[in-house]
Amino acid sequence: MARLVVLGGGVSGHTAATFAAKWLGSAHEVVVVTPNSKWNWIPSNIWVGVGEMSKEDVTFDLAPVYSKAGINFKQAKALSINPEGSESSGKPFVTIEFTSKGNEGKTENIEYDYLINATGPKLNFGATPGLGEGSELGEFTVSVCTADHASHANEEFQKTIQKMKKGERQKFLIGTGHGLCTCQGAAFEYIFNIEHELKKAGVRDMADVKWISNESFLGDFGVGGLHMKSMGFAVSSKIFAESLFTERNVDWIIGAHVNKVEKGKVHYELLDGSMGEEEFDFSMLIPPFAGVGLKAFAKDGSDITSTVFAPNGFMKVDANYSAGAYENWKASDWPSTYQNPTYGNLFACGIAFAPPHPISKPMSSPNGTPINPTPPRTGMPSGIIGKAVAHSICDRILKGENAPLHEASMAHMGAACVASAGKGVFTGTAAAMTIYPVIPDFDKYPGTGRDTDYTFGEIGLAGHWIKHILHHLFLWKAKLKAGWTLIPE
Repeated sequence: MARLVVLGGGVSGHTAATFAAKWLGSAHEVVVVTPNSKWNWIPSNIWVGVGEMSKEDVTFDLAPVYSKAGINFKQAKALSINPEGSESSGKPFVTIEFTSKGNEGKTENIEYDYLINATGPKLNFGATPGLGEGSELGEFTVSVCTADHASHANEEFQKTIQKMKKGERQKFLIGTGHGLCTCQGAAFEYIFNIEHELKKAGVRDMADVKWISNESFLGDFGVGGLHMKSMGFAVSSKIFAESLFTERNVDWIIGAHVNKVEKGKVHYELLDGSMGEEEFDFSMLIPPFAGVGLKAFAKDGSDITSTVFAPNGFMKVDANYSAGAYENWKASDWPSTYQNPTYGNLFACGIAFAPPHPISKPMSSPNGTPINPTPPRTGMPSGIIGKAVAHSICDRILKGENAPLHEASMAHMGAACVASAGKGVFTGTAAAMTIYPVIPDFDKYPGTGRDTDYTFGEIGLAGHWIKHILHHLFLWKAKLKAGWTLIPE
């Protein structure tokens, strides 16, 4: 019997574990280690954050789902990996610490034959003074990164609506809370849902809504922007985004590194080196991401963390980490199999793998402060990568350790994104976009780096209904209900 251990139960880890359990059957064991008792469909957190959904609408208990799938579920966080085993045990193992009620703080070593690191990110609030402490959200801003955060965000948002109804003008500041943030898309969705809800509440004229982002231009989204077909024309995402912001009367500050947050005020540095301040009554700022802090140890107990993980804490995989300057970047720098180059039974997927470099052009202020989005690895790519990694491992367990690995390079992968701009049966809108490939390939597609026949976008009510349907579809899939394998990642 072989044992596969999956660290993390988010989109990528859950996908990998459930497919692996289906393909391996009861002859082998799949273990999932995740600190959370519930699964969260994160793309819908933005609706929780404005009161259009509840926390219960976007989460469900993992234990019964894993029991149904024959997966051994351990509610715990991973602390360290011993990929060579130890002096007393020749088999590799991972050390975990339980977070379940009644077992908090207890540790256990779990031996494995294969291990998938799908731990996702640490929400690094502590990177910006005042944004939070370590991985904990602070008191000055809100977040929609988790279902609990989003519920809290809505509570604070509803307070502002009541203040405006009493005649008190409110300033809203939404965006990124550091110069190296990713997930601009989530903030983009949230600001337009905020704007939409203010209109519904009849208080839009009492609100000043402003965007602040580390993007060098609106519509960068951490992918260097894109040119897409819209209504029969090729339109840049910059024009697309600027048009939407202007239409909704949302002002913007771009190329900004938020370097300090105080009560009702942020301090920031711009790409030109100048410093600024912006006051707010309500602010949602996405924190930067980092690895969760896993350690790695050799057989003799020596620390080999730097061998297994990149400096940012994400796991090294089959990527080209020596590409150097922006001018030397190639689509082929990006990983295909997500296998660790040192230990062949270690894989990473989703946000947990270390990207070779950003997708957007790196930029710094004259003061030397880096201000550019880090690459997104969420949503559709996470699910596709998780499934491919699970397929590779299952083949090696069932067909032999020399079975070829499956590939899912983001340089050869398309992705679809449906970005909500407001929820409502007849008044909702969303930008439905596709991008191919995710990583631009300027050798294959000179000029834009992408195939404009497969990169397109439209905004409207139909997009909103697509996002609403996808919400229910992916929850159905994650719960392993009838036909779940037929629903694409």
